[in-house]
Amino acid sequence: MGRLIADKFKQWEEECQERFNTLKANEEELNRIFIEIYGLQDELTPEVADKDVTVRLADRERDIKSLISYMIGLIMGRYSLDVEGLAYAGGKWDSSKYITYKPDDEGIVPIYSKIGMSDSLTARIIELIKHIYGEDTYRANIDFIAETLGKKQNESSEETLNRYLCDDFYNDHLKIYQKRPIYWMFSSGKNNGFKCLIYLHRYSEDTLAIINSKYFLNESARLKREIEDLFIQLETAEGKDKIRLEKEKKLVEAKYKEMIEYGQVLDHMANQYIQLDLDDGVKVNYAKFQGIEIINDSGAKVKKDLLVPIK
Repeated sequence: MGRLIADKFKQWEEECQERFNTLKANEEELNRIFIEIYGLQDELTPEVADKDVTVRLADRERDIKSLISYMIGLIMGRYSLDVEGLAYAGGKWDSSKYITYKPDDEGIVPIYSKIGMSDSLTARIIELIKHIYGEDTYRANIDFIAETLGKKQNESSEETLNRYLCDDFYNDHLKIYQKRPIYWMFSSGKNNGFKCLIYLHRYSEDTLAIINSKYFLNESARLKREIEDLFIQLETAEGKDKIRLEKEKKLVEAKYKEMIEYGQVLDHMANQYIQLDLDDGVKVNYAKFQGIEIINDSGAKVKKDLLVPIK
């Protein structure tokens, strides 16, 4: 029988509240002792405001986002279902730590604006939800997650999760890690033509080449076919269908154009076999992939950030 995330959160919420109440009572008792010793009954009260208690209560949105981040850590190999704490944060990779669930081979996972891609981050998280909590409770669990993330009326729960991963996860990650992220998001730009997430500690000089050959080229080819299919559909479309298809074609063409420029820079940098020195810190290493200028085959200057800019 599967388990419900909602039940686990309720249990966590009760544990947090009990811990909060205990600490608050202890702090107020210490205040009473202090007031009695120094005779300050007319000047101070022992009560402690909730905001001044030094442990946090449960927060459904924050905690569900933390669960998603943890699952990404499982996918990347940072965490394991078989060992406590960090499973990998650099050094020698130990595959024996990953028996119950196998992380991604390279610590590279693409993110798509559409759902349905079997290799996507969304699909991998859905797989983990089923693996950890059970297939029979999957629908209740994905709905609970989606409602927490702000599910829109016209969305499926899977689409809500995908939207969060595509649009909002990285901003949350940057805030938590104070703009020194451990997961890096490669992105072609605002049109979401191409995105993928890597785990910094699994980066190697071959990472960009793997991103390019295994994910980027396949996605750019897929988008090109999608544009061609839309052209064919538009030949016979009429009325509202034609308006819808023209709008969709315009969006896909914008993504494809963005990807063409990005791909030129990605390919150039993949051939540089860039190495990182983590002793220099995240900021210095992150900058190696930002503001890159090249002259393309047409003789035009192209300047791109390979990673989402940190503002």
